[in-house]
Amino acid sequence: MNFQERKKKILTALDDAGSLTVFELAEILDASPATIRRDLGDIADEGLLLRTHGGAMKMENPILTGFSEKSGVNNYVKERIAEKAASYVQDGDIIFLDCGSTVFQMCRFLKKKSIRVITNSLPILAELIDVPSIQINLIGGELNKARKAIHGDKAVQHIHGYHAHKAFIGVDGLSAENGLTAHSELESTITTAFIRNAGQVMLLCDATKIGRDSYVKFAELSAIHTLITDSHVDSAKITALQQSGLHLEVVG
Repeated sequence: MNFQERKKKILTALDDAGSLTVFELAEILDASPATIRRDLGDIADEGLLLRTHGGAMKMENPILTGFSEKSGVNNYVKERIAEKAASYVQDGDIIFLDCGSTVFQMCRFLKKKSIRVITNSLPILAELIDVPSIQINLIGGELNKARKAIHGDKAVQHIHGYHAHKAFIGVDGLSAENGLTAHSELESTITTAFIRNAGQVMLLCDATKIGRDSYVKFAELSAIHTLITDSHVDSAKITALQQSGLHLEVVG
């Protein structure tokens, strides 16, 4: 059973039960607890469930602005990564922001800056729309309701019409062997377009995603200028990434 199949079963089970533990879901899906924990983290990143201590619960009437309240096991870490990433943004910058939950956390640290934001994320739009010093270019295309983001060929064409000083992106997996990977082609095509049209690319990635590979390989490590991650990364994985020439910023 692949991730998408497990995701569908997990969401169905949570819809029926309201909340379940990791071990209950492992039994329902006949999967290991480690696999379930990883899947729950990924699905929570999509805003489709809420992580709880030892399990997960379904989203109750999820709305656009509720994206900022997503409860993930690494929420504090994501905030610290986002704060470091925002420190790279200078007044006058034009930046790409993708639809990942860690990138979204940057919004609170950007509100005092005078910048232009190009994004496919509706939650980022909602968070920054009333900030006078920030101009927003919302990418056009097909709405992915689950991700609350714009995707598709038209969105990619839109991105190719612009250049940003910096791009801030996330991934589903990152390894020295296979570079950047994503769960779906929709995600990877948008991220690839951001990479190709930015002067610098900043990858925001917590330790849980480093050393693992997802479904779609879409970029080499050389496409990234700076990886911002947390101190829970295994030292061997850090060494492998550094040997590839990647610049790392590690936050506590």
